[in-house]
Amino acid sequence: MIQRSLTLFGGLFVLILLMGWVMGAPFTSSRLVEAAAYALIALGLNIQWGYGGLFNFGIMGFLMVGGAAVTFISYPVNPVFWGGEGPAMLGKALLAFAGGALIVLAARKADRIGITGKWKAVLTVLAWFVAYVLYRSQLDPAAAYIESAAGGGWVGGLGGHPILGWVFGGVLAAGIAYVVGKICLGLRTDYLAIATIGISEIIRALIKNMDWLTRGTLTVSPIPWPTPLPQEFQAGGMNIANSLLAARAGYLLLALVVLGVVLWLISRAYAGPWGRMMRAIRDNHIAATSMGKNVTARQLEIFVFGSVLMGIGGAMLVSFVQIFDPSSYQPINHTFLIWVMVIVGGAGNNWGALFGAVLLWLIWVVSEPLSKAVFDFVSTWSTQFGWGAIPEIEARSAQMRVFVLGLVITIALRFAPTGLIPEVVKRES
Repeated sequence: MIQRSLTLFGGLFVLILLMGWVMGAPFTSSRLVEAAAYALIALGLNIQWGYGGLFNFGIMGFLMVGGAAVTFISYPVNPVFWGGEGPAMLGKALLAFAGGALIVLAARKADRIGITGKWKAVLTVLAWFVAYVLYRSQLDPAAAYIESAAGGGWVGGLGGHPILGWVFGGVLAAGIAYVVGKICLGLRTDYLAIATIGISEIIRALIKNMDWLTRGTLTVSPIPWPTPLPQEFQAGGMNIANSLLAARAGYLLLALVVLGVVLWLISRAYAGPWGRMMRAIRDNHIAATSMGKNVTARQLEIFVFGSVLMGIGGAMLVSFVQIFDPSSYQPINHTFLIWVMVIVGGAGNNWGALFGAVLLWLIWVVSEPLSKAVFDFVSTWSTQFGWGAIPEIEARSAQMRVFVLGLVITIALRFAPTGLIPEVVKRES
């Protein structure tokens, strides 16, 4: 297995070199930065699915949360918002939210004063209604004011370091994952998958429509880098080409450091008693329960851990492209593709998830320009023979990415059903 892994990673290294020679160093360096972020996200899914057997089809939602978080932390401060009545109005909305939460909590504890059964259910529903009305009565005026010219259009950022935004993205994703997990982890596996899809779409709808907080479909740009930008190198006298490479190399180095630390930590954890417990829960949760393990608590644990990595990875991607556009998030790019990375690479094996993420992302981004080159060549040849040119080459080239991805899945699973680098469990004799 070690020889197989070394061979595959060696082939991947050759592919990267070939890609740099054909596509150029600036293009390749950018794709490698993105591949490192996607590898971090794939490791998060590997924790959830490979370690615990949890179907999370809401990856896109956690990526959006990470992107919104780094935007809020690192984007420059909006002085118009902070100089107006917006902060005070948002403060009132937060107090209304806290008051509504206390009302709901009190209704849920109504059995302590003798209100039980259907009357408790009625009281709880009424409490939710009152809490919602109370919160919206304060939030709607605040949102309307902030979105106006007097309120600055939107809240803006805090002007913090992007690394803090990455951390906040992980923390925010963890908080959402905890709430989602408390609700959904008691469901059957297929129900959990459907529930996470719904949660992801709810998150996307909220972020796209909260113009006062995220600017919605208006997008936010430019988002600061955690490392020096090309313009900073150019200010020191470096030419444009070298400045691009130097800046992207710095970002790639930082991304690789984060990825390396995460990979080392989760590999150490999975190789120890915690990992053995997770494998036992994944393979037979009934037996694990009979041995005294709190299965739901452990599943919630890995669901939160995996979501943290997804939030950080989503923040890294948004920082790198320097634009937060909620409309750009699509399930095929930000959920299905991550699943393919883990399945093809090898679920339950961190190196397999890493290999699958880098390989599939490079194939995904290269397949479109290569398809366009092939279509252009065939179109020129067919025109010379009087058969006419191929229409809509740009659109057809973009669609070829999905075809190539499906072809890769089919071939990989035909010859390696458990993944290219599958999980290897050492068993004591």
